[in-house]
Parts: sequence; C-alpha cells; structure tokens
Amino acid sequence: MSYLDKVVERRDAVKAEMDAVLEAVAAENRTDLTAEETAKVDALVAESRSLDEKIEKLTAQAAADAKAAEARAAVADIATPKVGGFKVTREARTYTSDSDASFFKDAYNAQFKSDYAAQERLARHQREESIERRDVGTAQFDGLVIPQYLVDLAAPLARAGRPFADFVTNKMTLPPSGMTLNISRMTTGSSTAVQVTQNDAVSETDVDDTLLTINVRTIAGQQDISRQAIERGTGIDAFVAADLIKSWHTTLDAQLLNGSGNAGQIQGLRNAGGNAITFTSTAPTVGLLYPKLADAIQQIQTNAFVNPTHFVMHPRRLAFLLAAVDSTNRPLVVPAANGPTNASGVGAGAAAYGNSGYQMMGLPIVTDANIGTTYGTTTNQDEIYVVTAGESHLWEQPGSPFTLRYDATGAGNLTIKTVVYGYAAYTAGRYPTAASIISGTGLSAPTF
Repeated sequence: MSYLDKVVERRDAVKAEMDAVLEAVAAENRTDLTAEETAKVDALVAESRSLDEKIEKLTAQAAADAKAAEARAAVADIATPKVGGFKVTREARTYTSDSDASFFKDAYNAQFKSDYAAQERLARHQREESIERRDVGTAQFDGLVIPQYLVDLAAPLARAGRPFADFVTNKMTLPPSGMTLNISRMTTGSSTAVQVTQNDAVSETDVDDTLLTINVRTIAGQQDISRQAIERGTGIDAFVAADLIKSWHTTLDAQLLNGSGNAGQIQGLRNAGGNAITFTSTAPTVGLLYPKLADAIQQIQTNAFVNPTHFVMHPRRLAFLLAAVDSTNRPLVVPAANGPTNASGVGAGAAAYGNSGYQMMGLPIVTDANIGTTYGTTTNQDEIYVVTAGESHLWEQPGSPFTLRYDATGAGNLTIKTVVYGYAAYTAGRYPTAASIISGTGLSAPTF
C-alpha cells in the first residue's frame, strides 16, 4: 500500500468517526453536542483538513510523476506495458448547475441540522472560492460566498442592472475595514510666472488642500422562505440568489447615479456638483439638443482639462434621438453601415447590456434605466450625463453582495430569513467638473 493510499484510508476512517458521533447525537434526538463530543469533532475536522491538504499535494505529485514517465517513454520509444498508476483529471467544483448538491439546502442543513456532509461541502466550496478569488474571506456560516453559476444566472432577470457602474466607473477594492475613505483634494495650487528681472523673487503660492471624505454605505435585502421550500423545493437556489443579487446591483447603480449622500445614501453623480447645462424647450428636437451636448463636452474640457468618455442617458432618451427625422423624413441617428451623410449620430445598432451601439460626437452612448424620469417641476424629465470614466470612482467589498445569512426569526411559522448585503463607496467629487449634467424641460417624456 502506497503512502497516498494510507492517507486516503485514514481520511475515510476520520469521516467514519465523525459520522458515528453525529449519528449517536441524532439517535438520542439531541440538537446540541456535549463538550466532549464537540472537542472530538473539532479535532477530527482539523485532522480531516490536514489529510485533505496531504491528499491534494500527493495527488498533484503523482500526476506530475506520471506525466514525466510518459515523456521519458516517448523519448526512448520503448513500448513497455504500464503497470499501476493513475491519471488525475479536472475536478468539478462543489456547486455547479449540473451538480446534485444544492447550495441553499446545504447552507440551511449545516446551520439548523448540524449536517456534517453539508458542512463539509460548504467548507470545500469556501476553499474553492478563496483559491479562485484570493481576496474573499468569510466565516463558515456568517458569510457564505454564493456560487458563481447562481450569480451568472441573475443576469437575465428583468431588472435594470448596473450599466453605469460597469461602463463608466473606475472600480477598486474596498479596504478590509473602516466606514470612510479619505482623499486629499488640492484647492489652491502652486504658481509660476515670468521673472521680469534677474534676481527678482520668483512666483510663490502656498498650496492648500481639503479632505474629501467618502462614506462606505450598506446595501442589503432580505427574503423570507418557507422551511418547506428549502427542504422540499427544487431550484430555490436560482430563484432566491438571482433575484436578491440582481436587486442589489440595480440598487447600487441607482445610488451611483441618483443618491443624495444623506440618510445612508451614496452621493451619486447628479449630486456631486458637475457642470450644469439647462435645456429649455416646450417642443424639443434633436437639433435643439445637439448644441447642449457640445456645451457639456466643452465645459468638461474647459473646467477639468480632461476629455469626457461617455454619454449616459435613459433608454427613452436614446429612442428620442433614434426617432428624430429631418425635413424629408430621413433619420438623424443611423447605423454606420448605412453610410450616413451629416448624421448627428451613428452606430452599429447592436445593443448589449447598456452599450447602446450608438455614439454622438465621438462618444459612445450608454443607456441606463436607473436614471430618474420624474425630475423637474413637471416631474416627467430625465437627464443626460456626460462623464469621464476615470473620474468616477467606485469601491466595492470583494465578493459583494455574495454574502448569505440565515436567521430563524420565524421559527413558529417555519420561516427562514435570508439576507444578502454588501458594502460600497463611490465619488465623482475628486474633480466634479469632469462630468456635465444636462437637465430641463427639453428632456420631458418624449412622444413617439
């Protein structure tokens, strides 16, 4: 028997010992372990993890040895029969769309039923996530990283998502602790000037700065699920995770655009102090809007000395542009393939998650349904944002919002509460004038 076989045999024996302890507890109809049983299980879990690491290393070494042996045989061209050995192939992740194990059921059974097999699968999943993400650290049951396939499944649901956050923000990792971030902003710069006469004092201005404080905000959601749905249901993972996670991202995106900065909200783009451009018209047209777009661009270049990168507008505003025609009913915004002449905008016409496929004045148009449509005194106006992607800063907690917590708050009703939450911070205030905000009666609800 090889050393690897002995380690595997011992690993099986450890599992059998743990199962025996837990089965004895279940036979006595107890929900808690004694101090002696707890100590024994903890010791066995620690030994199990140590053995798992040895098995992983020995398996990898065996695979390397087998590959080296194959290479030597090929070079020597010796047809020697292979005796023994094995080949290690790719090991599937614990939770996938094809696996029999249910992430939500395991999370429930591990916490409320002390199911060792469920605990073991969750622990293995957490190790897989730590290797995959490397910057995610979560406690075993206080915070579980939701499997990526469930996160991906969230995308098709009918929510606005986070186009602005993904297309036009400089994304960074939130520090592991603290509820504020501080950035120094220079408010008075140094100076230079021509020296009129040799030996004259040269220009000197003392620099001054102010602290830009950015608050870390919490976004969270919860769902009450019946115990029957957890224990007997099928597809609960996809239903709950998809809806809660997509809702979290949609709320984050809406906050980045519209948040007031007060009452726990993020201070969003429209409240960060960008260049204000007013488009006033009772009969708006693309021809009247066009100069306002140019003004928004030049104000960024004039005041922040950078070039903007995107237009961000509500889907109905892009539709307003696409529906516009000239005096002979020719569209003003057309696909580039049509070979436009004097078009106000062009594009491939192939929209894909926020990227409309169109551009104006050389800037791509990002559509985001999280932009408000009830602004202005008439409460029916949207806004157009001209932004510089590098000056829109977003910090997110690694793994957010892939954190799950079960709380048995409705035990008398067989109800399990699931909470998804995460932390984020955002600012467009480092250089506020690197963005322009176009608003006014000319952006009232369009008719088609």
